[in-house]
Amino acid sequence: MRKLSNFSTFDAEETAAIEALASEPMLYAPREIIIGEGERPQGVNLVLSGFACRYKALPDGRRQILGYFVPGDICDLRVFILEEMDHSIAAVTAAEVVVLPAEEIRGITARFPRITTALWWATLVEEAISREWILNMGRRSAGERTAHLFCEIYHRLRAVGLADGGRFTFPVTQPELADALGLSVVHVNRTLQFLRRRGVVDFENGEVLMPDLEALEDYAMFNPRHLHLREQARPEARAPLETT
Repeated sequence: MRKLSNFSTFDAEETAAIEALASEPMLYAPREIIIGEGERPQGVNLVLSGFACRYKALPDGRRQILGYFVPGDICDLRVFILEEMDHSIAAVTAAEVVVLPAEEIRGITARFPRITTALWWATLVEEAISREWILNMGRRSAGERTAHLFCEIYHRLRAVGLADGGRFTFPVTQPELADALGLSVVHVNRTLQFLRRRGVVDFENGEVLMPDLEALEDYAMFNPRHLHLREQARPEARAPLETT
């Protein structure tokens, strides 16, 4: 509800219909697979708490994290249409996940056009984030893409009331960051040290502190426009720091 309220407000009937989707959550341990590639989806996964990720893996075990899910995120609204998963979803931390049955998704979208539009918005935001990740991998430097990821997660968590003041919890390991950023673990460590030395990011024990969020966003060339939240997009920025 909090996430969708960034797009629309709902009346009492719509609110009740959304709340009725909730069922008993499944509890997942850190790194536990929620649904694997090749499995048949039984519904749509909604993250209630914790962090999860979407990823693809090579036969030799190397993997690429393709996106993070934060509380309030639906792990692809349309996935139940597929016969089998073409990627995997796993918990990054301990996580609570609710499965929304396909028939209930069909029912609520048939009855409530405003909810349907809000769910379309959430799907379009997810696709916009994916486009930014492609740009990160193809054109941003290691420092810029790391800073961009921190800015993205911060704004997404703030939208659901889980971050403020340039600080948020992001309990991922450096190897997991390497899988998300397309870097080696050594390069991730060097990049985090680079950002820390310049006083724009302090990442330790799963806590991220960004003392100067605007400077970090300028360096990452981050603009929250692609998140389509109820906040003004910033003017396009230039990178004031050296790259790494």
